[in-house]
Amino acid sequence: MIIAERLLPAVLGLAIAGAAAAADPGRGAGLYEARCAACHSLDAHRVGPLHRGVVGRRAGSAPGYDYSPALAAAAFTWDAALLDAWLKDPEALVPGQRMGYSVADAGDRGDLVAFLLSVSRR
Repeated sequence: MIIAERLLPAVLGLAIAGAAAAADPGRGAGLYEARCAACHSLDAHRVGPLHRGVVGRRAGSAPGYDYSPALAAAAFTWDAALLDAWLKDPEALVPGQRMGYSVADAGDRGDLVAFLLSVSRR
């Protein structure tokens, strides 16, 4: 049972990462423009921090952005699984953060994550 408890998070993370890889980053770009661009940009801080290179970056660490204390203290690095969890329910992932938006649809989240992965590899 202990082995299963330790393996489950890793297996779920791989499944989410695989789903993001199978998702449509082109559709994600359109969703990003429609749902995220009012507060975020790929290359400049707005109401929210810039997103280019978010995958692989420590949460709350983009230079020059004034993060909430909760997100600035987060001790994780963004990957596909964490981005999916963040988009699903930011407050559940980081209590006390300031983002008041979520994406309920798993397919939309997958496409958004695929897009963010694509702009993080450039």
